[in-house]
Amino acid sequence: MTAELVRGQNHPLSQARLEIRVSAGKPIVAGATLSDELGKVPGVEWVAHPGSPTLPGIEVSKQAAADHRLACDLDALPETVHRVSVLLALPSGVGGPVRFGAVAAPFVAVTGLDGAEVASYTVTGLDAESAVVALELYRRQGAWKVRAVGQGYAGGLAELLTDHGLPQARQLAGSINEAVVQGLARSVAAPPPRAADGDRSRHAATPALGQDPGGATSPGTPAQMSPQHGHPGGQGSTAPGAGPGAPQPAYPAGSAPGDPSAVPQPGGPGAGGPVNYSHPGRQAAAPPPPPPTAPPAQPGQPAQPVAGDATGWSMEERLYNQVWGMFEDLARATAAYRSAVDFAESRMEQELDKVLSDPRARIGGQGDAAREAARAKQADLVDRAREALDRDLAQLTAEAEVVEPALPPAFARWDNPAWHGYCVPMEIPMAVRLGDLHLPESAGLSIPMLVRLPLERGLWIDSGRTGSFDGSIADSDDLRRLSMDTAVAHAARLLAVYPAGEYTVHVIDAAGSAASSLAPLVDTGVLGAPPAVGAAGVNEVLARLTQRVDLVQMAVRGGAADSLPSDLDPAEQLLIVNDFPHGFNDRAVTQLRYLADEGPAVGVHLMLVADREDAAAYGPLLDPLWRSLLRLTPVPDDHLADPWVGHTWTYDPSRVPPGSQVLQHVLTQVATARRAWNR
Repeated sequence: MTAELVRGQNHPLSQARLEIRVSAGKPIVAGATLSDELGKVPGVEWVAHPGSPTLPGIEVSKQAAADHRLACDLDALPETVHRVSVLLALPSGVGGPVRFGAVAAPFVAVTGLDGAEVASYTVTGLDAESAVVALELYRRQGAWKVRAVGQGYAGGLAELLTDHGLPQARQLAGSINEAVVQGLARSVAAPPPRAADGDRSRHAATPALGQDPGGATSPGTPAQMSPQHGHPGGQGSTAPGAGPGAPQPAYPAGSAPGDPSAVPQPGGPGAGGPVNYSHPGRQAAAPPPPPPTAPPAQPGQPAQPVAGDATGWSMEERLYNQVWGMFEDLARATAAYRSAVDFAESRMEQELDKVLSDPRARIGGQGDAAREAARAKQADLVDRAREALDRDLAQLTAEAEVVEPALPPAFARWDNPAWHGYCVPMEIPMAVRLGDLHLPESAGLSIPMLVRLPLERGLWIDSGRTGSFDGSIADSDDLRRLSMDTAVAHAARLLAVYPAGEYTVHVIDAAGSAASSLAPLVDTGVLGAPPAVGAAGVNEVLARLTQRVDLVQMAVRGGAADSLPSDLDPAEQLLIVNDFPHGFNDRAVTQLRYLADEGPAVGVHLMLVADREDAAAYGPLLDPLWRSLLRLTPVPDDHLADPWVGHTWTYDPSRVPPGSQVLQHVLTQVATARRAWNR
């Protein structure tokens, strides 16, 4: 039975190996300090944080997230440790909330390795605080207990660490925040909620009438389609490397298998009928169609994958969840493979060290035989791990081959036939595709990179050279042109997936150097106004959008949305800036930073096409700007990290096929719909 703690209450712990789960409405930083008998933290090496996530007996998440899992092994803690304090903090400099009073109360639970909750605590009563000690595990008379603390600090991590007696508190707080903002700038957005059991939800919503009420599924049901039933790393276990930070949310808006809210349609006794997916408490015109089913698999063969094999209220939501499930499966399968390879290398080194430590084994054939045996074991382990990875990759590749053609235009590549029958949508989709992601071990298998709409952060198309460029770009001018082509393709996709009149694009091209790249947008007439050129054009566009942000913010805060000026464009706004900071003065740079920080919350988004070196004269002044934007590249580049196991993923931008007229076709449709809407 779970003990629901209140502030100051304690509860005994009967297990040594625990998980501490943290849930919050916004990304937060999770950490832990190890204290001595007097409650003091002797030095920075006693603090686990995103920049140094592992200490003896404790492991924390590597980046800020809305959900965390901290691993704790009380038996592995040093004897001098008498207290483990769990710290939560709001990251600064990333445009998010700056006090806990503006977010949902964090929920912290201590669980066993089986997931059973031992104690939980909701940290309430916070207001101006930006850091808090949520829980502490402490040793008393040889036994361990957990206490709900809830001690907040308005001065943030620096004040909290100072209160723990750490001399270098301010420097450590700065380095923690630096590690967090760098992680956020590189991270791929977290996926949608998944099944409550921690696996991908690739199940039919409920069994049809006449099916075994015990929940057994017949061969070929979607429940059997993911590799290792959602665990590529092994049967029923999280892959090594997934770590305590891997989120395990509940089912998304759709009925879980066996959920009584998903009621079968009436039918004859024992007759299977269509499933009613509508929730009894939700008003819906009609339920979405049931997901497709795969043909029965041959004995000993994996079930054939199908598109839409995930929970959701619509096919779009199912495909979205399925793509994210594929992403996570690939991350876990690769983590399992890398972990197995590391283990094989470590064991071989241990065995070789053991052989070499015995002088008698260095002479004659005994040592050579031992070395050969150790290398053979290592090769066998690696081969078996690669065989398991290849099996999972084959299953995911087969799934990608059926999912890709079924994707709607918002999720599809530019060469997908879905664009040939494109028409302007009536509703905003869940997400938009900005490219593809793949790992070195999975060359040939790419996962669509889907970003939720509306955009929560701006985009930065990096026109500078990076170490991963393959030399195919002749010079910097070609790279800048390709960067602007990439920005135009992203802008065209955003225009295409929004209903007519609900998305407006502005362009700042101070030097007029992007005329050829901007031709599709200019010639079709989809821009809100001609591209702004010169310093005067830059200042005019920035002043207009800054004023819009101010007006909407005041209207929202004052609850007076009806009082907005009648000439204010209610559509989402996208500002494309080419060759930043050319044409910008100090005031314009400040306005741009303001739009990047405050704009997304009120429907003003930024797409920056720039080489960071061009703005080097501003120094650290622009560091918060670069960190607040999601960095994309015009050529493949390995710079994005996932929120589970920290893989570095190679990003491949979404390109329009050479010679294709799909961009002009789509933008012409958008322009026609806009003219009809404006009449």
